[in-house]
Amino acid sequence: MKRIMQLVRRMRDERGITGLETAIILIAFVVVAAVFAFVVLSTGLFSSERGKEAVYAGLAKTRGTMELSSGVIATSNTTTGLTKITFDVALAAGGDSVNLDPAATTNRTVISYIDSSTTVSNVTYTVSPLVGNGDNLLQPGELFEVSIDTTQAGFPTIGTNATFTLEIKPPSGSFMVIQRTTPASISDTTIDLN
Repeated sequence: MKRIMQLVRRMRDERGITGLETAIILIAFVVVAAVFAFVVLSTGLFSSERGKEAVYAGLAKTRGTMELSSGVIATSNTTTGLTKITFDVALAAGGDSVNLDPAATTNRTVISYIDSSTTVSNVTYTVSPLVGNGDNLLQPGELFEVSIDTTQAGFPTIGTNATFTLEIKPPSGSFMVIQRTTPASISDTTIDLN
């Protein structure tokens, strides 16, 4: 019994952690966890926002801005080759407006001609609004006719059985490629290049 009494006295003499000290330690853990959670969430939100911006920038770059809305019609002189190429363009669904002013010096659409032996990187072209408000800015709901005079200086003669490619490159978005082959005979003055 004496030993039990000594053990009980020894337990009474030892000091334990009080409720106030426990509360302070608990609050410190909660504050540290809250700061850590805030840092993790902020970093995650920042990263996801940057990822979203990258995705939208990629979509804007690759999304087709214009689309061909008719056949490609060629005019020939019936002897040496094509004299003019004409096609209609409209905006693709969800596409942004495109500047088709051939006289613009900045932010304009460039057309390139490519065949097996020649490349003309900046073809002179004309634009006629078929449906729209009359300016050279292709907007939703508008339809423009683009004409390329193939008799211009530096342009090769396009004869029979010739395969050529036109690349229409707007200031933003992906470019549109039109590849056609001329028929075996160009005896007609107007030719539909399928």
